[in-house]
Amino acid sequence: MKKAILARKMGMTQIFDEAGRAIPVTVMEAGPCTVISKKTEAKDGYEALKVGFYEVRERKLNKPQKGQFARADISPLRYVRELCFEPSEAYDIGHQIKADIFEAGEYVDVSGTSKGKGFAGSIKRHGQHRGPMTHGSRYHRGPGSLGSVDGARVFKGRNLPGRMGGEKVTVQKLEVVRVDGDKNMLLVKGAVPGPRGSLLMVKNSVKVS
Repeated sequence: MKKAILARKMGMTQIFDEAGRAIPVTVMEAGPCTVISKKTEAKDGYEALKVGFYEVRERKLNKPQKGQFARADISPLRYVRELCFEPSEAYDIGHQIKADIFEAGEYVDVSGTSKGKGFAGSIKRHGQHRGPMTHGSRYHRGPGSLGSVDGARVFKGRNLPGRMGGEKVTVQKLEVVRVDGDKNMLLVKGAVPGPRGSLLMVKNSVKVS
């Protein structure tokens, strides 16, 4: 069964297992996600659920956004995404998807936008080594040689300074440690991308055999 949910990153903490070992966990507010509309194989060529997450004031939405919530008779929501669910027939418009679709012991993939670092050099951005700091080398944190000059240009893919972070990142195969269905809290072992309060998508892991 394919399942997914939208979540907000709340932060990191640690919990203790039965043996007293500390487990680093990320706490996420997972759902509730409300089904706004459904994509079907017959009409759209694929199956998916269009869901909304996190309540927002109506004045912050434009007319097209207000219209889709009015048609579904649902309160305005800030984030709207499509989730692949199987079977999608089990969910109707207005149905809420909550954190309890996952269970402790399952593995999930978490996608989000990484923290933006701004402009960074090649050492920080790509982990390159610096040059000698003594004996008048005069080369310390520069990008170094660019290789072949026959092309009279810099070839694509070179590890050079540039904007770092702010990209979509997926962390795979994170273990679900605890699920609180009443508070819609999902605790996974390890770190997930993005700052506190950022939007995340939690899905079944593709690497679990």
